[in-house]
Amino acid sequence: MSHRTQPLPPLSGLPHIIREMRYHEASRQIIGLLLSVFFAAIAQPIPWALYSATVFVVLGVVVRLWASGFIMKNKELATNVPNALVRHPLYVGNILIVYAFAGASGIWWTFVIATAFFVFYYPPAIEYEDRKLAAIFGDAWQEFAKHTPALLPTLGGRQRDLGGHWSFKTSMTANLEPIIAVFLLACLLFIYTRL
Repeated sequence: MSHRTQPLPPLSGLPHIIREMRYHEASRQIIGLLLSVFFAAIAQPIPWALYSATVFVVLGVVVRLWASGFIMKNKELATNVPNALVRHPLYVGNILIVYAFAGASGIWWTFVIATAFFVFYYPPAIEYEDRKLAAIFGDAWQEFAKHTPALLPTLGGRQRDLGGHWSFKTSMTANLEPIIAVFLLACLLFIYTRL
């Protein structure tokens, strides 16, 4: 049983295996990246869909770069923008990127695969991250989480923390985000060569 599922009720057999797979972070990250590469490799691009998808790939990459430059994982509660808009901006970036690559591929069933991937991995990821951050940051996390949605931003209501300092070093060392961004943009350019 992994540390991610240890506090959950015990399971055995196939339900245990499936739950462990759903909570496995490295699998989620690697499969998300591989799906983008796979969708690029099989692409049969339709110009208008590719142009539209490009906007969302770039937006997803920017969101991930932006968020990864602020996050000090498990050391500091990130409450400034972009975390002031959603609790899990890196996940928002992932969702934008994978769905955008599905759209860029020009193949309808890639959306089914992307949706299955997100339904399988992201509810447990959000549950675990929320549980972990609540244990680390206590009342500060509870207050933050009460007013900040997980994935879909709400723009009205409370005042947002616009402070903070974005750091290339943090972005690079925490997630290798700049390298991943360049790789994803190269995959997108590859699809353009297939027009």
